[in-house]
Amino acid sequence: MPPPPPGRATSVPEAPAPGASVPAAPAPAGLDEGTYTQLRTPRSPGAIALDGTWHQISPRYVVSQVVQNILFLVAVVAAAAVLHVFFAQTWAWLPGAALVVITLVTLAILPRQAKAIGYMLREDDIVFRKGILWQRMVAVPYGRMQLVDITQGPLDRAFGISQLKMVTAAATTGVQIPGLTQTAAEALRDTLIEVAETRRTGL
Repeated sequence: MPPPPPGRATSVPEAPAPGASVPAAPAPAGLDEGTYTQLRTPRSPGAIALDGTWHQISPRYVVSQVVQNILFLVAVVAAAAVLHVFFAQTWAWLPGAALVVITLVTLAILPRQAKAIGYMLREDDIVFRKGILWQRMVAVPYGRMQLVDITQGPLDRAFGISQLKMVTAAATTGVQIPGLTQTAAEALRDTLIEVAETRRTGL
């Protein structure tokens, strides 16, 4: 090989030292676009020792759920009013009031629950977590995925969010990630399909 021209320095990338950690590959583009900026962690964060990066869902998920619950409350009140006015069933207000209270409590804690939803892409699996008081964390190996599906309801389409569903051979390990932006859902779906194929073929 001829020597480099005079006055031009050349550099050779150094090999990582033995035992040094290799930087993880950057996350697929679009996963964190329009999401919450900080994942609400459990009260004892030391209990979760995972590598990788946590990603979150879109705040538009909360708005969509609020709209759906308001429509549900309107339907409950209308049904109770019809039973009371046309059929003289005054007892209908009791279950109606109970449903209203439960729905309002659900709406009050909904933002905190949404901020606690997160997912992490690791080398061999994807980790999903949700819940504040009652927490659930599940790791789904890429090689066991049989289906990755994106679904949208009418209100989801209106707010530009989707739900990604991962199906495995064991029904108990299936995961549904709600409130993903369309960009994040498509990027995550394509990444999971590609990695799952690699893991299944052993490449």
